[in-house]
Amino acid sequence: MAGLLQAFNASLIRRPMVTQCATSAVLFGAGDILAQQAFEKKGADHDFMRTARLSFYGGAIFGPVLTKWLQFLERLKFSSPTKGVVYRVYLDQGVFTPMVVGMFFGSLTLLEGKTLRDAQERIRDAYTPTLVRNWGVFIPTQVVNFALVPPHLRFVTVGVVSLFWNAYLSSVNAQKQLEESVVEADAGAEEEKKAPQ
Repeated sequence: MAGLLQAFNASLIRRPMVTQCATSAVLFGAGDILAQQAFEKKGADHDFMRTARLSFYGGAIFGPVLTKWLQFLERLKFSSPTKGVVYRVYLDQGVFTPMVVGMFFGSLTLLEGKTLRDAQERIRDAYTPTLVRNWGVFIPTQVVNFALVPPHLRFVTVGVVSLFWNAYLSSVNAQKQLEESVVEADAGAEEEKKAPQ
């Protein structure tokens, strides 16, 4: 096990983008599996396409964006370590997070094959409660992360906490998807009633 962790650590230093994107894909997929099996109790009815969409999002969209963002934050210089933590957390949670919460719901809606209008509706419905809950989890996480964790391991810290956060996000996204399906089915039933016999 120690050898695996050493190899992972070395890979984070040598090839951060590839390693962090792969890690993000695995953690987003694992978060969805956790959501479907532990929270939603889907069992054999597991939605593998949903897991694939979340893994794709994690590895191809979120992973690269987070990697570059953390590299940017690390390049910023501050007059004291305390100011560095405060400003990095402020920028991360006040600038970056509001963008990526919207990006998550918009991207997943489009990956489901829905329209931009559908994406806008899902963002409108899920954005604020998700952002507020995110702050409750990630402000303390990022304070610890920026204060104590070496820069090349910060992505991993976010990733470990994100495993459970991704399970939550997956559940919220699935709930919004289910609500949209019910509304569409109800609209279809109304149209059938109105149709001449």
